[in-house]
Amino acid sequence: MDATDGKLPERDDHYKSAGDRKQRRTVETMNTDHTVAFLAGFAPFDALAPGELAAIAASAEERTYAAGESILIEDGTPSDHLFVVRSGSVELLHQGEVVDILGPGESFGQPSLLTGLAPAFTVRAREHAVCLLIPREQALAVFTDPAGAAHLARTLRSRLVRAGHVVHALPELGTIRVADLIDRPPLFCEGATSIRRGAQIMSENHTSALLVRDGANLSILTDAVLRQRVIAEGTSAENPVSRIVEPAVQVGPDRIAVDAVVEMLDAGTDHIVVVDAGPRVLGVLSATDLAGLETRSPFALRHAILRARDVDGLAAVAHRLPQLFLALLDASIAPLDIGRVLALQVDTVTARLVELAMAEHGPAPAAWAWLVLGSTARREFTLGSDIENALAYDDDGSGDVDDYFALIAEDVTRGLTTCGFALDPNEVLANNELWRMPGTRWVEVFRTCLESPDRSHLIRANVAFDFRQVAGGLDVTPPLVAVLREAKQHPDFLRRIARSATDFKPPLGFRGALVTHSKDTHGVDLKRGGAIPITNLARFFALSNGVTISSTADRLAAVKETGALDGETAEALREAFEIVMRLRLDHHAEQIEAGTRPDNVVDPAQLPPLTRTQLREAFRAVAHAQKKLSVYVPLGL
Repeated sequence: MDATDGKLPERDDHYKSAGDRKQRRTVETMNTDHTVAFLAGFAPFDALAPGELAAIAASAEERTYAAGESILIEDGTPSDHLFVVRSGSVELLHQGEVVDILGPGESFGQPSLLTGLAPAFTVRAREHAVCLLIPREQALAVFTDPAGAAHLARTLRSRLVRAGHVVHALPELGTIRVADLIDRPPLFCEGATSIRRGAQIMSENHTSALLVRDGANLSILTDAVLRQRVIAEGTSAENPVSRIVEPAVQVGPDRIAVDAVVEMLDAGTDHIVVVDAGPRVLGVLSATDLAGLETRSPFALRHAILRARDVDGLAAVAHRLPQLFLALLDASIAPLDIGRVLALQVDTVTARLVELAMAEHGPAPAAWAWLVLGSTARREFTLGSDIENALAYDDDGSGDVDDYFALIAEDVTRGLTTCGFALDPNEVLANNELWRMPGTRWVEVFRTCLESPDRSHLIRANVAFDFRQVAGGLDVTPPLVAVLREAKQHPDFLRRIARSATDFKPPLGFRGALVTHSKDTHGVDLKRGGAIPITNLARFFALSNGVTISSTADRLAAVKETGALDGETAEALREAFEIVMRLRLDHHAEQIEAGTRPDNVVDPAQLPPLTRTQLREAFRAVAHAQKKLSVYVPLGL
């Protein structure tokens, strides 16, 4: 298919001469060769024999799609082709929400093609896109191959997980009550207070409204009233505020916020007052507060990230992440689920930064994969976490490839800083050449960590072995996971990583009392004393038993299921991890509301007695597991 006009080529028998037919065959051969070369760079086609790949390429049609054009429709007509993005990008949407963005080399349409059922996702061209359409018969041959079947399983699992994270991340906005949006107490003044003084009170308290009570009557002074009555109409500022205030529009605390917006519009005002049955005034909400509902939705924030046109626009959106975090916490979302939602937003910001960088520097010269590491990879991200990442690419031997990706990585790293994220202080970042290399070299590095587990390789293993691919078409995950499965065959590596799982001790003193050891604070470090040792323990048991999933909770569940860790210890560590995570998030929320940067140090004396007891028991569970591990793996400790 000619990508320039969108029309299918004419059949050979329409050509009038042998010369025309010969020219036609030459063009077809050239196109097939180009398609073979393209497909050979991406999974699952890279595992096919040359003859099989040539047959696939010869059957493929090329079709173009304009930006915004739908290719497949969720619950629509079943697909009769396998689609492979050749250029541009497409969006996968589930229930109207963007689940994933696919670039060159990535494929879609597999489930519908194989089952004959309607597509589970809508697929839409994100920009001008060209796709290769492979017919059903040839596509089936690809996925009946073992490598193709494995690739299909990974792809479907990833997209279903993403869909679940997006769609179920937060209760619908329609369930949010106005009481949930109040973040400060109401501000009152006497009716006899001068307009000038009333304006000063509003300015001093950074509020846009001031309430006046006169018996049972409740009135409000707002910025809009001041502009209209004082500035526009010339009312003297020495008059009492009672002369210009307006009746307050009152709503109950259980009123749905979306309904309150309608009521505000009907009343022609820009503020509503929330009053309970007492009647007691709970607070005042402005139009800005209600318009800001979208910042409390991971759906809207993700959309805004994907729509950002430049780094500055993206940074403005990313700085709404603390608001989303507070909304998730207020909505009683489980701590581990909050970590997953925040990690998804980091994934989206990172992928968009990569897109912007490539728009600046031109298309990639080779297939690539952007990897997130550490807590982001485990989907345990908090606003007190550092960003760690890496980059893999398909090296064709030319020095220009790394030069290009160095530019991309530098732009992304700088963009993450602009977006307000803290970068790893040890420079575990893709702009560092130690964390940017060909995919084959990454496999060698992983294997060297197992075979020669000296201190530097052990440190790299503890960071890099928690990885997750978030962008790019290079299928680097399978070979790296295959190396991780070999870990249980390397006892020296396991002994050393067992030791690293006991290096970080929980802050417990005589008889299990909480101890503060920090020179700069009187608190305990929840990350260093709780989260890190639990994460390290879970990683050890996972690697020593061939478990390659990365989430700490999932690792503990898996090793418990296989019998590699006794159920009581596994459950105690899981509960301890949830307790530590919840305390970290609560602490971060307090710091955000106080206007300070989140950290992980809490003062036990400031915790409620029950919470302090829970924390102490969580640390005891960690210490007990570390003690058992020292008996389990005595050598090297």
